[in-house]
Amino acid sequence: MRLQADRTNVAIFECFSSESRLRIIELLNERPMNIKELADAVGLSSAIVTKHVQKMEEAGLLVTESIAGKRGMQKLCRLALDELTLVLKRGPAAGERPASANRYEVSLPVGQYSSCAVKPTCGLASEHGMIGMVDDPRYFSDPEHVKASHLWFGSGFVEYRIPNYLLRNQTALSLDISLEICSEAPGFNENWPSDISFYVNDRLLGTWTCPGDFGETRGVYTPEWWINRSQYGLLKTLSVGPTGAYIDGVRLSDVTLDALGLAYGETISFRIAALETARNVGGVTLFGKGFGNYNQDIHVSLTYA
Repeated sequence: MRLQADRTNVAIFECFSSESRLRIIELLNERPMNIKELADAVGLSSAIVTKHVQKMEEAGLLVTESIAGKRGMQKLCRLALDELTLVLKRGPAAGERPASANRYEVSLPVGQYSSCAVKPTCGLASEHGMIGMVDDPRYFSDPEHVKASHLWFGSGFVEYRIPNYLLRNQTALSLDISLEICSEAPGFNENWPSDISFYVNDRLLGTWTCPGDFGETRGVYTPEWWINRSQYGLLKTLSVGPTGAYIDGVRLSDVTLDALGLAYGETISFRIAALETARNVGGVTLFGKGFGNYNQDIHVSLTYA
């Protein structure tokens, strides 16, 4: 996540002005913890820790979930972000929107891919149940695949079509794609690196290595019936602008928006791939609404002038 250094983000900056809150972040970096565990580790009362957690949750740094404990319900806390990039100087950096720019946004359900070629382990699920048989790639062509809120594959790709609403006299300035994603291991494996490649209009933006397939703790929005499998992913944002392609503000490549050839009247293709030629062939797992830690589909934002 890119964060502009201005007064609109004071609530986030305040979260880093307290040594106790920084210690909470350090602890949650190791594993999700409940309020009592945090209080014991930080050396504060549960009431004070609860106030810290509330402030950090309001700022979007943490997410909490009420779960059943040994003595009733308890609030489980986990980090909501992997990293923050502080932007001090305004300019045409990736993901930054010029004051004169317009923008349109669309959400693509993870099951509404336009083409695919996948190999096991693989499968599809909606919020209510499985779609087809597990580890059978044929079901990725089943008409029911459009209802999927969760999908996974060991290698291969899925490709989506992003609508292009630009007019002839309009120029694209930046393209941002946000999605919840992780590796794909049989069942799950927290230490399972995967080199995941991203393409727009058949142009490779770059490859990001996901550290694992996360399933040791339940995803905030993952249905109760979904057990012993991937539970949540990492929220990543791809940005393409005039200076190159980035993921969460970290440069992926020199591919600029101009190089993608966004033509009037033509849709934009977006491909997510786990290549069999990669060093770490660890698959892909995607989480949409109703699964994972972020209740969103693949969110696309295009700014233009």
